[in-house]
Amino acid sequence: MLEIKNITKRFGEKTALEKLSFTVPEGSVFGLIGSNGSGKSTLLRIISGVFRPDEGSAEIDGECTFENPGVKEKCFFISDYPYYYNNSTVESLVNFYRDLYPTWNEEKYKKLCTIFPIGTKDRIVNMSKGMQRQAALMIALSVCPKYILLDEIFDGLDPVVRQLIKKLLMELVAENKTTVIIASHNLRELEDVCDHIGLIHKGGIVMEKELDEAKLGIHRIQAVFEEEKSEEFLKELDVVSLKKQGKMLMLTVKGDGQTIEEKIRAQKPVYMEMLPLTLEEVFISEMEAVGYDINNILEK
Repeated sequence: MLEIKNITKRFGEKTALEKLSFTVPEGSVFGLIGSNGSGKSTLLRIISGVFRPDEGSAEIDGECTFENPGVKEKCFFISDYPYYYNNSTVESLVNFYRDLYPTWNEEKYKKLCTIFPIGTKDRIVNMSKGMQRQAALMIALSVCPKYILLDEIFDGLDPVVRQLIKKLLMELVAENKTTVIIASHNLRELEDVCDHIGLIHKGGIVMEKELDEAKLGIHRIQAVFEEEKSEEFLKELDVVSLKKQGKMLMLTVKGDGQTIEEKIRAQKPVYMEMLPLTLEEVFISEMEAVGYDINNILEK
């Protein structure tokens, strides 16, 4: 289990993370989402032991990760901008990581060499961004870590390779009970693989839930009334957003779905429909609740 305990991290006068706490269940695929500059990459670097938090701790199976080789053997981190030496090749990286990680799986590596169209003797710095990410993923998957941390891993990958990566990650979870943490702005891709999500903003946690639970707590509703309806009854609901188009109301509402439906049907709509939310719509709704929306940005 991964536990984030009251983490604060500062860079000079800037506070990147402040008193951040949550838990990532073992064997889950956890999507870390948030606004630009919210601290996602910083948090992954703390979890992987690259950064030391100023306060609090990141603990894997009860042990802090910073300067702890035994814990780091359980983790593999691919940053948003992986660094390679000029002469690095897949083969040279394999020789390095094969000795570094006791969980290295040579059979899996050879299989991945047949899947990914990468020359293992080619210099990685000469590859495209997408091919560099594939090279890093080949190594990460061959390590078979207990925890794999991925920062914007879908960036630069074509749709076919994105589907391949998701399939390979799910296989790793099924075979090794690996815990996967993916920080990304590509919410559509996260929705396919994640069972838990954590939303951070300005260095603090806004929401941490199972994905299905997060969707159940927010509802998108379309309702049409015979006459233009007074909005007075909406005061009884936790309305996140409201759009009005003639006799139609388009609402995003937090709360229990059955209760919300009963209150709106009590107003005798001609037509009413509750629609499922995408992860992107959940993100926008939660961020609007903390004042991060397009209108507030434009007004600044």
